[in-house]
Amino acid sequence: MKTYALFVALCIMIFLPQIHAEQTISITMEKTTYAYCEKLFYTIKVSEVTGDPAIIHIRDETGKGSSAIPIQITNLDNPVPSLIPFEKDVFPLGKYFIDVEYDNSSTTAEFELVDSDNICIPGLIKPIMINWLSGNISDGFLMDAFEKYVDKKLVNIPFEINESNVYNIKIPEWVKNIGYWWIEESITDNELSKAINYLVNHNIIEFPIKIENEI
Repeated sequence: MKTYALFVALCIMIFLPQIHAEQTISITMEKTTYAYCEKLFYTIKVSEVTGDPAIIHIRDETGKGSSAIPIQITNLDNPVPSLIPFEKDVFPLGKYFIDVEYDNSSTTAEFELVDSDNICIPGLIKPIMINWLSGNISDGFLMDAFEKYVDKKLVNIPFEINESNVYNIKIPEWVKNIGYWWIEESITDNELSKAINYLVNHNIIEFPIKIENEI
């Protein structure tokens, strides 16, 4: 009798349709209010890892948003740190929404970008710095980028760099250490800016004309 009951139970397990728990997904925000120069950070949490990527869209209040961003889901908790900070010229103030789709499930989280006096070095300076560190561009072209793209409240180059003087600018080789520290995020934008200003004001970075040292 027991053998027959066990046989029946096994048959039921084999022939009944398999029931899978529905995938659940959520977003945990590091914080819900950000200011310029800060980096977005959030965690995508799923109930099951399927091997599929999550698809992310970030949009503002007007509906304008990013292209689809695939994020590989490898764990139940998946941190998503932004590589670039919020920049004033790129991100308007207001509410933003993070839409995530994964395994036929979706969720949305929101955060707000608020006004602040923070000033950061634009993201386009990073590849220029990397090219300078690699020897692909001259010292003058690096300083030209700082003059053109970095707010003068951060880095002040006290004269115009142009085609006639850009190749005459010289930066000591040891200054590359500071560039590496910044690329590796061992120092902040403000610390890099202070270092550049000091080197300029003390004529350690050689320009075609001497700069008056007012310190």
